[in-house]
Formats: sequence, structure tokens, C-alpha cells
Amino acid sequence: MKLTEHTKFSGCGAKLGPGLLDKALCELSQPAFPQLLVDYRHSDDAGVWRINDETALVQTVDFFPPIVDDPFAFGRIASANALSDVYAMGGTPITALSIVAFPTDAMDLAILRQIMAGALDALGEANAALVGGHSIKDEELKFGLAVSGLVHPERALRNNCPQSGDVLILTKALGTGCINRAHKAGRAPAGAMSAAEQSMAALNKSAAEVLTTFPVHACTDVTGFGLLGHGCEMISGSGCTMEITQDSIITLPGALECVAAGLVPGGTGANRSHREKWIANASECSEETLNLLFDPQTSGGLLAALPAAEAPKALDALSKAGCTAFPCGRIVEGEEQIHVMS
Repeated sequence: MKLTEHTKFSGCGAKLGPGLLDKALCELSQPAFPQLLVDYRHSDDAGVWRINDETALVQTVDFFPPIVDDPFAFGRIASANALSDVYAMGGTPITALSIVAFPTDAMDLAILRQIMAGALDALGEANAALVGGHSIKDEELKFGLAVSGLVHPERALRNNCPQSGDVLILTKALGTGCINRAHKAGRAPAGAMSAAEQSMAALNKSAAEVLTTFPVHACTDVTGFGLLGHGCEMISGSGCTMEITQDSIITLPGALECVAAGLVPGGTGANRSHREKWIANASECSEETLNLLFDPQTSGGLLAALPAAEAPKALDALSKAGCTAFPCGRIVEGEEQIHVMS
């Protein structure tokens, strides 16, 4: 059974658009908690709760419909994607709860068993324990994890604290959204989906372990809102401008061909509709460029802002750790907007 043939949306492309989320959350409030360092109002990757002066709890949840056909691969990718939020906060995952929506009338339980096996494979690599979960019947398969991790309260990485002069480093190639769209249409270039699966299944563990040894000012993981969407969150409230260097961006094999053929997921349009006004020179960018940079990523890489003097050393350390890492731009003084540079 091909899992993606039974879903309307796939992976992080199934996320509600950022505009809808802003409308849903804008008037909500909760009591002030002195221990609560980061919550939903910050548009960050996870919540952070101070336990004591040395330890804080990092919590996140992520689930979605299948983005690949193989159940084991789907379980691993969904788990890697959920774990990534803890890594983006500079934390170490320790436990996870599974979230399952399963069509019992349409799929054999052996599929769910393989999904869980893939999840345990990823959790084993992360040295995090599966402690339980919850499941419901649903017409469409969905799977993910609620993950808890630990971090020192003063070393938790935020997504919107870049500083002028920082270099931006991204730790995975772009293109999972458009490749998946092409795959579902039966038009993915040879080898493209295999490369995308390999990228999505890879944990951000090694990249996070390297980056936490450097003075990173801001960090996030690039997922459903695309590079530019998450870039907008990074500069929001920072008083800085972000410059994205298009020519330095590494893409997955076949991604450029998919975008050029107009094979872009619906999430791309939602991302552009909400965030394109932040792109200062959007009118000068080609449709292909904007569609690639707003492409919703599933289990994408970490986007880190760190001092320019540290960037070459960080890139070298990431390379030695086996990570696909590259500089993709910089932070400069100016208005809170993004310039896409050639």
C-alpha cells in the first residue's frame, strides 16, 4: 500500500498557514508563570519551563499525514521532525509520547507496527525513550510525537535574537515540499524522492551538538513555513534585516526541476500569501525563486545565526560531523525585512 495515495496533504505541508495561526492565537491569553520562559506567544519552536537554576524543560509536539509510502520511513521521518524542535532550542530530547490517527477499516495494523518501529529507530538514535502515547480512529493516517527535552535555562536558543553581523548557516538542503508534490503527481525526477527521504529521515542531532559549542545568537528549524517564512520569524522583533544569498543555497537533487515545472505544494502559496510582504525585493524575484524559498520543508535543517568570525569554524565542524551545512545569508542593520540576493 502506498501511504501517500491515501492523503490529501503530506508532511509539514499539511500545517495550517501562518496567517490562520496568527488569527487563531492573537486574542488568547493565560496567567503569567514566572517559570515559563518561552510559550506559544513567541512563535518559537518549543516551550521552555524553568525547573531550577540549572535545568529547564523543553516541550513540543508535531504530527502529520504520510509524506512517503514506506511505513517505517514515515515513522522515522515524523519522529525526526518532532525531535528537531528540541534540537532547535539547544536542548537534549529525553522522552516522547506517540500521537496516532489510524484508519482501521482501510489499513492493516501491520502498517502501524512498522510506523512505530521507524519511530523507535529515530528515538533510539536520539537516546530518547518512548514512554506512551494516544491513538484514535480516523479516516486519514497521521503520526507524530510529543517530545520533552532538557536545556540549561540560560542556554536555551531562541529563534528571534539574531544580531547585526551574524552569518546564517543552514544544515540541510532545500526542496522536500516540491519533490513530494512531484512524486504524488508521478513526475519526480529520477532519484529525487530517494534523496528527499534520506534528508528527512536524518536527525538534526549532530548539527545541534556542533552548534551548541558555538556562540549561536538565534536558531530555528526550517519546516512548514519554508526558509523565508521561518526567516521572517527570526527577524521579527530583532530590529535587523536578513539577507538571503540565493546562489549559495544547496538544493536536493531534482528540486529545481520540480519548481521550474510548477510542481509546488499548496503550502507554498499559503506561505507566500502571508509572508511575501516581508520580502523587500519580492517583485524582483522570479516565481521559481520565491516558490523554492517558501517551499514547506518536512524535517528540514537548522537555521542558525552566529558571529561572522565563528561561522567558518562552525561550518568546518559541521562538515566533520557529516552534516550538509552551508552559509545562506547574513544579518545586517536595517528594517525587519528580508532581501533575496543573487
